[in-house]
Amino acid sequence: MINTDNYYSKTSGLDFSTLPPALQKGHEFVDKVTMKGESWTSYESSPTIQKVIDEYFKKLSEHLPEKSEAKKERKEEKKEKEKSVHPKKEKVKNERVQKVKTETKEDVELVERIPDELRFMKRYIKLHNKKKTKEELLRFINALQKAILERRIRKDSAWSKQINYMQENLLKVYNGMKGRSIEIEISPKTWAEFKKEIEGEKEFKSIQFIKRYVNLHGKIGIKEKAKKLFEQINRAVKKRKIEKGDKYATKLNQIWLSLQDFLADKSKKTLPMNSAELNGLMGFLGKCNCGLNGVEDEDEGESESGNKLMSSMDFADMEFDSIGLKDKWRELMGDPAPGFTAMVFGKPKTGKSYLCVEFAGYLARNHGKVLYVAREEGLDKTLQIKLNDKNVKHENLFVSDFLPEDLSEYDFIFLDSVNKLGLSAKDLDVLRKSNPGKSFIFVFQTTKDGNFRGKNEFQHDVDIVIEVAEKGKAVQFGRYNQGGEMSIFEG
Repeated sequence: MINTDNYYSKTSGLDFSTLPPALQKGHEFVDKVTMKGESWTSYESSPTIQKVIDEYFKKLSEHLPEKSEAKKERKEEKKEKEKSVHPKKEKVKNERVQKVKTETKEDVELVERIPDELRFMKRYIKLHNKKKTKEELLRFINALQKAILERRIRKDSAWSKQINYMQENLLKVYNGMKGRSIEIEISPKTWAEFKKEIEGEKEFKSIQFIKRYVNLHGKIGIKEKAKKLFEQINRAVKKRKIEKGDKYATKLNQIWLSLQDFLADKSKKTLPMNSAELNGLMGFLGKCNCGLNGVEDEDEGESESGNKLMSSMDFADMEFDSIGLKDKWRELMGDPAPGFTAMVFGKPKTGKSYLCVEFAGYLARNHGKVLYVAREEGLDKTLQIKLNDKNVKHENLFVSDFLPEDLSEYDFIFLDSVNKLGLSAKDLDVLRKSNPGKSFIFVFQTTKDGNFRGKNEFQHDVDIVIEVAEKGKAVQFGRYNQGGEMSIFEG
């Protein structure tokens, strides 16, 4: 009789195309539910799936030729006899393996969500031997205090001693800082104690994967991340990291199929999950109290919504990073923070692209990798002339006539122009949020009267607004250095 233990071994040489349609569909269903035999957790955790597959096994067993079955059974009996040559030795080995597995499972408790106390303890020991600024330490302290005020961490917590220790030491280091940054040192005893507590609880692997999947939904340019997640799920299943009887295996299998479909179709830009399925996953995460945070470290101490609350006195003393723009670029747009957004607009032939090409060259020489998407002109002689006129060619400056899906290796991305790329304000917002920390410069073509569709909507969503109202003259009126001007064709 065919069962879960022998299904794939007994059907290894079987040509399913010769079987009746019902049996062919049964095989396809087993492949999907079990990830082609890699995991039977969905079968074990769902009575409905179990019933369907058992019925299919029964019909397939009845259909298979008896001689073929008898032949395979004899082969299996022979293998069993060979294994039993040294039964005592085999038994001892199995007992040893079982003992190791049992001890490991007893030491670690699987949970839907790691408690906030352990999350903060994990962040704390990660500070060891790392340089941190006053701003970074303050964010940690505020996040910890916020968790206490919101009663996510209570006075009667099993880890209240460790929480108080972290608070006192972080405040001591913060108040004693004289320079802009300091290297944090944690005693070996504290590090070992915290590490032991952290390793005492472990989140269901399936939950980790599901949360990562939901965080990818609705974003563009995530093919590589989706591929990485898909491969990690496969490896986890093969290495049996998804525990037997995992109650979330059915949900995991659902996203595995969705990722497989997404990666197989190159035309798809976003994950192919409809709103009902997504709402189902979101509701499931809420019911199991899993949350959407915690897959990656909650570094920087923000709440799940990204909100912050702090004293105005502390805020006034904070030091923020900036790009470090100099000379005419600083005079035009001030000195924005990393991850800024800018829009450049004006009539055709006024010098917008010259301005952007020169700015791209300046950034490449001084501040990081730059991608210039020249959709308006393409990679032709006109763009080459501009690059040579402004003498901006550099190993950190890359040009393209299309917008790549993966922008992870670039610090600054120019889109020339948004009109030709056919991107809406919503598209640009998704692009920016999908690439945190990246700076975007959006170039727009205007009509003869100097306007374009969605001008106000775009203008309100960016930090820097540069208008080239007349040939060769740029004026900036965004959030930084309003009124800054620059002559495009001079210097």
